[in-house]
Amino acid sequence: MQLYNKLSAKERAELIEKAGKDRLTLSFYQYVKIENPQEFRDQLFIIWDKLDVLGRIYIASEGINGQLSLPADRFNEFKTHIDTIHFLKGIRLNVAVEQDNMSFLKLKVKVRDKIVADGLNDDTFDVTNKGVHVGAEKFNELIEDEDTVLVDMRNHYESEIGHFKNAVTPDVDTFRESLDIIEDDLKEHKTDKKLVMYCTGGIRCEKASAYFKHKGFKNVFQLEGGIIEYTRQIKDQNLENKFIGKNFVFDERRAEKISDDVIACCHQCGKPADVHTNCANDACHLLFIQCNECKEEMNNCCSTNCKDIHALPYEEQKALRKGQGNSNDIFKKGRADYLPFKKDLRNIYDTLKVDKEK
Repeated sequence: MQLYNKLSAKERAELIEKAGKDRLTLSFYQYVKIENPQEFRDQLFIIWDKLDVLGRIYIASEGINGQLSLPADRFNEFKTHIDTIHFLKGIRLNVAVEQDNMSFLKLKVKVRDKIVADGLNDDTFDVTNKGVHVGAEKFNELIEDEDTVLVDMRNHYESEIGHFKNAVTPDVDTFRESLDIIEDDLKEHKTDKKLVMYCTGGIRCEKASAYFKHKGFKNVFQLEGGIIEYTRQIKDQNLENKFIGKNFVFDERRAEKISDDVIACCHQCGKPADVHTNCANDACHLLFIQCNECKEEMNNCCSTNCKDIHALPYEEQKALRKGQGNSNDIFKKGRADYLPFKKDLRNIYDTLKVDKEK
């Protein structure tokens, strides 16, 4: 019985191309007690592999977090199966704003300690005491209120290419880092301000809203379904779009365009740009923003050193990597010192105009 992916990304891409079918990219999550995550994981893999589902799904005793794609003509089969699982019946499926048949090229269903790496001890607070969920229309009203503090719960490389107007965008590498920063910077406003949060699809706000209520914030709100659902609602309801730029996504697309604004710059030359790339040097793979001109000049690499290595024959590159392990740059997400135009997002709260003297 097959319980793991056996095809390479290249082999899978060829099969998708040959099939000639449109695929849907979507995501969902659910915090729920799962008694046997490994058994549940294996059951999902067997069924979803038969449905030609591809993606990255995390399962833990606290729930499930799925980002995936599947043939559009098999969506009803997939939905029927989802509805047979009692805690997933009727769950909202966030369909991607922009579709790409190659958004995922492998099916990875993994058992983890948590479905989001939040670093929190859930036993110390009530994770079910969450903030108020609001849709796009109410969200637009709230963020125009002078008593609202709007906070982006994503990481720096996500908010750099797109965020809501006037949002606080913490300069952090991880979700966990942002929690303490936000609490400290807003500690004087736990009762007199409305704390409104958003993220990509809503999952990070689920835990963060409960955490901040535990920390004493009285008026906590979260954008239902995150940026993905917000975009769908503003189109369906003909509402004003208050998101500028692109929404970063964790698949081969890397981003969805929400507005035509380009708010970031190429990390190498400083020109307006908002397309992320991974350095082509297999020993680096740093994620950074690169314009088309630099992409051509640098051969998809982040530095001249990586460019020189990438130009070597494959066997020579392989020999250089032997025993070295992965470069830590792959975890830096654009923070390398040799990228002169990496946007500095520090002192982000200065633009918020929150009067901390009150």
